[in-house]
Order: sequence, then C-alpha cells, then structure tokens
Amino acid sequence: MSFVCKLQVSAMIWVRMIKLNIKCNSCWSAGCGTETSLVIFRGEKDLKKKLLVMSLNNQCRRRFQTNMAEKELGGSHESSGLIAKNNILEAKEALKSEQDEVSQSRNSQYQQDLKSVLVTSVLNLEKLDVDLYRGTHHWVPRTQRLFGGQIVGQALVAAAKSVSDSLYAHSLHCYFVRAGDPKVPVLYQVDRTRDGRSFTVRSVKAIQHGQPILICQASFQTLQPSPLQHQFPMPVVPPPEDLLTVEELIHHYLSKPDLAEEAKKGLKKLLANEVPIEIKPVNPAHFYRLGPEQPRRLFWGRARGHIGEGNMKLHCCVAAYVSDYALLGTALLPYPEYRAKFAASLDHSMWFHSTFRSDEWMLYECESPWAGSSRGLVQGRMWRRDGVLAASCSQEGVLRVKPVTEPSKL
Repeated sequence: MSFVCKLQVSAMIWVRMIKLNIKCNSCWSAGCGTETSLVIFRGEKDLKKKLLVMSLNNQCRRRFQTNMAEKELGGSHESSGLIAKNNILEAKEALKSEQDEVSQSRNSQYQQDLKSVLVTSVLNLEKLDVDLYRGTHHWVPRTQRLFGGQIVGQALVAAAKSVSDSLYAHSLHCYFVRAGDPKVPVLYQVDRTRDGRSFTVRSVKAIQHGQPILICQASFQTLQPSPLQHQFPMPVVPPPEDLLTVEELIHHYLSKPDLAEEAKKGLKKLLANEVPIEIKPVNPAHFYRLGPEQPRRLFWGRARGHIGEGNMKLHCCVAAYVSDYALLGTALLPYPEYRAKFAASLDHSMWFHSTFRSDEWMLYECESPWAGSSRGLVQGRMWRRDGVLAASCSQEGVLRVKPVTEPSKL
C-alpha cells in the first residue's frame, strides 16, 4: 500500500513516502527535541528492504525539500521544471535563513561557552551571609599551593560587593600570612572599615582551617576629574599579533629533536596546566631565562574567554588575578645559574589608574629594582594597547635558590 504526502516550501512537491509525526530524537541537529516528521522513502523497484529512514527537524526538512526539488528539475517537463527550479531557489533561501538563525544562536551559545572562567568560576563567589563569601579554585600551580593572584582577586571581589556601584577600586594592599590549601575552599570575611564621601575602605580576611591566609585592605573612590594628569611613556614593543603564545612556544620547543627527555616532560606538564590567562612573551628567551638578563620582562596578557564591557570592578578583580602571574620570577632573570627551590609572595599592592578591559591584550611590564636577604622586590605596570597606563603593582617575595646542575636544553 502506498501513501502520498505533500511537503510545502512555497509550491507543492509530490513525493512517494510515508509521513508520521514524532518527536525529533536523532536528527541532523543532534536532538533538537521539536515536533517533526519521520519520513520513510519508498524505492521504485524494491519496496520491501530498501528503505531510507530519517528524522527531520525544520532545518533537515528544508534540506530534504531542496534535494527533492533538484530531482524534480532533472526529471520533469519544461513547465514543471520551472516550478521545481523556483522550488529550489525558495527552498535554498529558506534553508539559508534558518541556517543563519542557527548560526547566530550557536554564536551566542559559543560566546557564552567562551565566557571567561575567571568570571564564571574563579571570581564568582558564593554568598554565605552578610559580608561572608566562599571562593573555589580553578588552577593550582605546580607548587600545590593556592595561586596568590586568585586569593587577591577573590578578596577584591568580596570587598567590591559591599560598596555602591558609583565607587571604583583604586588600590589594594595585601599580606600573605599562610600558604593556601587547594583541597578546601576559601572563606572571605569583609569588614566595612570606613564609608566616606570620596573614599571607602574595606578590610578582607581570607580564611582556611579557621586561620587567615591573607589580609587585604581595598580602597574605593568616586570618580573625580582633575587637571593634574601625567604618566610614563609605554615601552615600544611588537604588537601581540606578531608574537607566539606560551602554548605555541612550548609546541615549538617540543618539536626540537635534541630536546632532553626531562625537559620534554616538564614542558608537557606546563602544557597540561589550565591557566585562565593567555600570555605572549615579547622576548621568549628572556622570559624563560635562557641566559643572564637584566631583571626586566615584558609580555602581553589577557584573561582567557569573554568578559565584555561594563563592570569595571570586575575587570579590576581580573587584573588583580593576572598581576601575580610571573611577577616574582623577574628577580631571578640575572641569575640563570640558580633556580628557585622555594618562592612565595609576602605582600602585594596594586593601584588602578584608568579604565580598561582585562579580556583585551595589555602589556605587562615587570622589573626588579632590588634583591637580597632571600627576598626580591618586583614592580609592574599594565599598559593598554593605546599607551594608557591602566594599573601599577608592587610585590615582595621569598626567593630561596639552589645552583642549576646543567644548562637549559631549550
């Protein structure tokens, strides 16, 4: 028994088939879940075994109609061929329109999927009570201690939640008093130290196992224009588009045939780290300490993923996170014959000067004016691409070193 069913694009295309209304569970769009049709095509010669079964959602049906119209064009008389030709054009236009809608939807979902993990996870604190928050971890360094930038960034997030939208972070000062445990979350307790007309101060204590691991003071200010404005000039360096990322550099080093096996293992471990920061060193040999250099390094950096415009407090929190990356190691650059057997931040200060976006490339200039007594002092400046000084920071840390037994194989 044969059934005749018609599908409509703009004109009718008659095809011999069986049509049943079902739920779409395995269509070409991987389970859209919409009401659609199961279509079983009947072969002209073999009606028993040669059946092609497809579950069609709207987009699949458009594709099917286009194919049927093309077949009509090839095997019809002149008049029906013109109708079929029109059917092809109309079906293709309809298919393109739906594909554009799907593409826009996917792009929107893709952008959402690309939302920076620094926003969706690391800096997305859970509120437990008034001025009490809990933070989780995303990336843990090889030292198996919490990344200092994460604790600083989360502390600034907690402080920012207690001030009004008209206030902007302008500085923070932190002391690291204990190593962070990556196995447990961090609690952030906010003390509303002062609410002034121009400046507001918050004290934040980061707590693990009932003891503070970081003490932070953050200051916020209302926007106040001033005729006094100056800054240093931005260093002249190649743009980020002309440089390789850290991951690309690692792949380049791994491709070297004479690379030592121990170096390969170390590089592969670095490659496996899910660091939520994208880095492009200006001078890779300098960045990786392949020879004695001045205690100064420059690299382009930005948060991975999309953050977008708008929330300047959030961009300051992300910048605080990024500011601790590779900063203290700048003090080791003049000494390639030594490597750190223990390194830890003691304190960290930061000042925010101008608006910026932390998910766009900024030049991070790091330099160490002094080292001694198993400590190193490092200062950093973050530059926008247009030459505006966005933020400055300063950090002192413990640096205990040991001699390098053999030179780098990179």
